Amino acid sequence: MFTYIDPTVRKRLIEQGKLVRIDSDGQLTPAETAPEPGARAISILGPIPLPLARGEHEYAVDWYASVRHTELSKAQELADDLRERDGQQTFAILADSMAVNSVLLMGDPLTWKNPLVRVHSSCLTGDVFGSERCECGPQLDAALQRIGEDEAGGMVIYMSGHEGRGIGLWAKAATYLLQDAGEDTYQANTTLGLPEDSRDFSDAASILKYFVAGKPFRLLTNNPKKVTDLEAMGVENISREKHVCGVGNANRRYLEAKRDRGHRLDKHDLHLGD
Repeated sequence: MFTYIDPTVRKRLIEQGKLVRIDSDGQLTPAETAPEPGARAISILGPIPLPLARGEHEYAVDWYASVRHTELSKAQELADDLRERDGQQTFAILADSMAVNSVLLMGDPLTWKNPLVRVHSSCLTGDVFGSERCECGPQLDAALQRIGEDEAGGMVIYMSGHEGRGIGLWAKAATYLLQDAGEDTYQANTTLGLPEDSRDFSDAASILKYFVAGKPFRLLTNNPKKVTDLEAMGVENISREKHVCGVGNANRRYLEAKRDRGHRLDKHDLHLGD
């Protein structure tokens, strides 16, 4: 995080081409100066070689970290204030001002032809703990495997601010208790006074425009709304590919609720028979 904040390190990374800034259309903009007021800009740091081991599979991945310029500005202001007050022990609160998304890239985007892409919403319980209440962990693993085995290459865009379809981990924990009392995953959100789905895919759209650059690509998702949202933000040439995995007794009711809200899942996908 301090590589963003320290001006000397920031300048060096810009000169090396390791820190760039893009606008909402995925076009490069000057990283040395602040964007115009009101302009939405994203800073991207990388590539960073990141060998991954997921279960029995290993992948050679280039990792890029991305963050909105507005969030960087907040972190910079907070860091300056903490330094003035000698608040080193409280620097951890800087993380609260930064939702850092990740791009896990396989292959060379310049040679991509119809690559595979997964826009994956963060899920601590599924991706890290291995919870079977959802299918998120298996979907992440399967996406990496499919992309790694596909000669076209591709990438996973990991959206850090999407926990619980955008409500955050604390509220997500509360929805689990409501689900255990009989509500489905969408009803639990609304019971808390929150939207069924508040995820913002605008950063993902800008990242796609930058890396895919208008080429046709295959999006791994069962959710047609994700395609619609990205297209509404100007992302073109999307074809949807089904991405069903991790179905089990612990999450079948959860997946049925997704199906009822428009996800393309049928009885065969949910192992329900005819």
